[in-house]
Amino acid sequence: MIEAFRAFARYIARTIGWNWLGFVLSLAIITAAAVVLYRILRGIELNEVLEAVKSTEIRDIVFAGLFVAAGYFTLTFYDLFALRTIGAGNIPYRVAALAGFTSYSVGHNVGASVFTGGAVRYRIYSAWGLSAIDVAKLCFVAGLTFWLGNVAVLGLGIAYEPQAATAIDQLPPWINRAIALLMLAVLAGYVGWVWTKSRTVGRSNWEVTLPGGRLTLVQISIGIVDLSCCALAMFVLLPDDPHIDFIKLAVIFVSATLLGFASHSPGGLGVFDAAMLVALIEFDKEELLAGLLLFRVLYYVIPFALSLMVLGLRELWLGVLARRV
Repeated sequence: MIEAFRAFARYIARTIGWNWLGFVLSLAIITAAAVVLYRILRGIELNEVLEAVKSTEIRDIVFAGLFVAAGYFTLTFYDLFALRTIGAGNIPYRVAALAGFTSYSVGHNVGASVFTGGAVRYRIYSAWGLSAIDVAKLCFVAGLTFWLGNVAVLGLGIAYEPQAATAIDQLPPWINRAIALLMLAVLAGYVGWVWTKSRTVGRSNWEVTLPGGRLTLVQISIGIVDLSCCALAMFVLLPDDPHIDFIKLAVIFVSATLLGFASHSPGGLGVFDAAMLVALIEFDKEELLAGLLLFRVLYYVIPFALSLMVLGLRELWLGVLARRV
């Protein structure tokens, strides 16, 4: 089976190219989202959306903001964990927090987060002696934390409530539950694989020793907390009526986020929103749009503005120090 996958991968790389395939997939997702958004939003009254935004309780916005802050705080541990994994334990938490917060907020908003976030990380960590290869290793470990968290949240959530995934993929609940159980089995298999002995991936200078079993559980926990905080922020911004179970919302939210991520659209703009609107069809469209707009302001706009300000002040300070020398 593994050889068959490898042969298929070589065939794709030789005949189509992974970059071209990724571009086509992104374009297809964005196009489908644009069509869905047009059909859903063509009857929307903008005044009603703005009125729904104004009528949102300040308490809910504050709670959502706190959950967003908790999510970004958790993101800083992606970098801290990755630094310890690649052997750069001398770099203090404050630097990891700066790099984690700014790289993710910039990557979320600009798009192509692997490159944009990596560039921000390199600018910060290079001052502490990390090379481009070191930063690439760090990004790999941080990305692994992200994906392990996603697999855990979706696997557990869909296994418990498969109808939530049906709202996104339109598959029967029993198929979604079977997929979820398979995801959890793969996750358990990976944990068992790294638990038995030290595992190394990559070659030459690109080698990365994967975290062991106990540290992998820490990795998964970091990802789960991060995604849960983000989903809670969206949860409190939803209309009170009709009521929706948090686990259902978490599954829909994470699935929509991954679709936005796959599209490489800045902030998943259009794709994330279309998926949420389709999956949460029971909500009033204007009120749901108001919640999505507020979430974007809290999770994307404000952190992005703060990141640009922090990075700008850091560059000014570095410039001042360079002139003194």
